[in-house]
Amino acid sequence: MCRYFIRLGYRGAPFHGWQIQPNAVSVQEEVEKAFTTVLRVPVSVVGAGRTDTGVNARTMYAHFDFDGDLPDKDRLLVSLNRLVGKDIAIHDIISVPDGSHARFDATERTYKYFVTFEKTPFFYPLSWYCPGRLDIGRMNEAAGLLMETDDFTSFAKLHSDAKTNICKVKHAKWTMEGDSVAVFTVTADRFLRNMVRALVGTLVDVGRGKLTVDQFKDIIEKKNRCSAGQSMPGEALFLWDVKYDYIK
Repeated sequence: MCRYFIRLGYRGAPFHGWQIQPNAVSVQEEVEKAFTTVLRVPVSVVGAGRTDTGVNARTMYAHFDFDGDLPDKDRLLVSLNRLVGKDIAIHDIISVPDGSHARFDATERTYKYFVTFEKTPFFYPLSWYCPGRLDIGRMNEAAGLLMETDDFTSFAKLHSDAKTNICKVKHAKWTMEGDSVAVFTVTADRFLRNMVRALVGTLVDVGRGKLTVDQFKDIIEKKNRCSAGQSMPGEALFLWDVKYDYIK
């Protein structure tokens, strides 16, 4: 039995998240169905994480096991991409050492959240429209505090099954792309459910002047989700990259 990683991407809107669930269409289910059809044996895949309903992935990894030699990779990718439909793209299949794990072996993950200040029919499906400017400098001052803490209870989904709310944020910064798009990029060793959307919602409150940087710091220290801002819409959030020591 050999283990393989799948590198894929998807648009989140048509799916109820990554993970298989009853009476709902998920990315994991569609990928498993495609592999099972092409390889003619039941195939189960394990993802690097569980994106929520509507959340996109520019880069997601998943692993599966297969006994025997895979078909020619180029032909296999063509067949799989025909089956998964237009909202999922399977980019590569990579042979990895036995025991490699798409979720537990990931050394860091990067998310991006896109905000547009211009109302346009071309941006809205994959960004959040903000009618009014935000103070990017103040938001970055607040975002810098995320690298000084490791307890993100204030931004964790209530009543989740997470065993710990400890994360190590390595990078957190807002940047402007042109005059009308702001992007929040955050990299950490792991993320909690809803964490990035809660962070963005609270940082937007800082950018609007509803919170000071000191108040943002207080929210972190309170370790209380009810003190933080709203969870932002999922369609503007992208799992951007996942890193592994053995994949370059």
